[in-house]
Amino acid sequence: MNVIVSPGTQAKLAILSQASQFDLACACGTRTNEDHRRRSGDGAWLYPVSLPNGGESVLLKTLLSNVCANNCVYCPFRAERDIRRCTLAPEQVASAFLAYYRAGQVRGLFLSSGVVGDADRTMERLNAVARILRRRERFGGYIHLKIIPGASDAAIEDAVALANTVSVNIETPGERHFARLCSGKSYQEDVIRSMQRVYELRRPGTRYAGVQQTTQFIVGASDESDREIVRYAAGLYRRLDVHRVYFSAYQRGLGRPDLPGERLAVQGEALLTREHRLYQVDFLLRKYGFEAHELLYGPDGNLPLDVDPKEHWAQQHPEFFPVDLNRADRAQLLRVPGLGPKTVERILHLRRAGGRLRGLEDVGRLTKRLTKAARYVKV
Repeated sequence: MNVIVSPGTQAKLAILSQASQFDLACACGTRTNEDHRRRSGDGAWLYPVSLPNGGESVLLKTLLSNVCANNCVYCPFRAERDIRRCTLAPEQVASAFLAYYRAGQVRGLFLSSGVVGDADRTMERLNAVARILRRRERFGGYIHLKIIPGASDAAIEDAVALANTVSVNIETPGERHFARLCSGKSYQEDVIRSMQRVYELRRPGTRYAGVQQTTQFIVGASDESDREIVRYAAGLYRRLDVHRVYFSAYQRGLGRPDLPGERLAVQGEALLTREHRLYQVDFLLRKYGFEAHELLYGPDGNLPLDVDPKEHWAQQHPEFFPVDLNRADRAQLLRVPGLGPKTVERILHLRRAGGRLRGLEDVGRLTKRLTKAARYVKV
C-alpha cells in the first residue's frame, strides 16, 4: 500500500520555487539557469538578479501555485499535464519569505503563479502576500508581482499599489503567434490591455509613477523571427515605457509535440545563443542609442549566431569607421565594437581633464574588448 502524504510548507516551497525558473521576468541571465541561481539547504531557489533600475539583489523567487486552469501549449504546468500540483496559502508564502529575509539570505521577493480558478482569484492571493508583508510586517523592500493576464483593473491597481515592479508577460510578438501557443486567452484583451492599464497607472506625475513594469518573450516556441521580437520590444519601450524586456529560450520537450518549436532546427545551445543575441540587441536599444530599424538580420529574419549584433552592424558600415578617440562624441563612441557605456564615459572624462589620448592603452588595460575596439578607432 502506498500512502501519499500532503507536503508541508517547505516541501511545497521547494517544488514551487524550482518551478518558477521558467519565468525570467526578474532575472537577466543570458546563460543557463544553474549559472545564476543557488539552492538553499531546505530546497528553495534564491536568485542573484540585476533589477530593472540597475541595482542588484537576491530574491526568493517562487510560484504561489503550479495549478493552472490554462492550456498554454508551451508551458510545463498547463492544465492537461499530469504532474504533481501544490499551492501555498498567502500566509505561508509571507512567513517563508520573512524567515529567509531575517536570516539575511534574500533582500526581496518575486512572486508568480499558475491560474488558480481565474485571473482575479489568483491575483487576490498574490496581492494578499504583498499586503501581509507591507501592512502587517512593515516590509519596505523589493517586491515583484506577476500580473495574471485577464485580471480586472481593480486587481491590477491593487498589485501596482503594493509592488516595486509588476510584470505582464507578452510571450509572443503578435496575435498570430500567441494564438498558436495560448488557447483560451485573448492577446488584446488579456495581455495588451493589462499592460496598457499598468502603464496608465504609473505614468509620470501619477501616484504610482515609481513602479516599474517588465515583460518577457518566449523565444522559439513558435516560429517567430528575431526581427518580429525586436520590433515589438522596441514598441513596448517606446509606447508603454517598459523598464525591461526579458527573453526566455523555449526548452524543447516541455510543450506539446505539435508545437512549432519542437520542430525548429535551432535548438539546444544554439537557441541559448539566440536568446543571448536578443539580450545584446536589448542593450543596444536601451543603452547604446540604436534604433530597431538599424539592426541587421539574415534572410530568415533572425540575428546571426556567429557574431554579436553591434559588431555585425560595424562590419556592414565601414564608412562610419575609424572613429577618432579624441574627437568623436558619445553617440559615435558607443557604436564602436568593444566599447561599452562605462568605457565611453571614461574616455570622455579623460578628454575633459585635458589629456589627449594616444591610444586605447590610455583608457585602461588592453582587455579582449579593448583589443577588438582598436580595429575601429584612430587617434
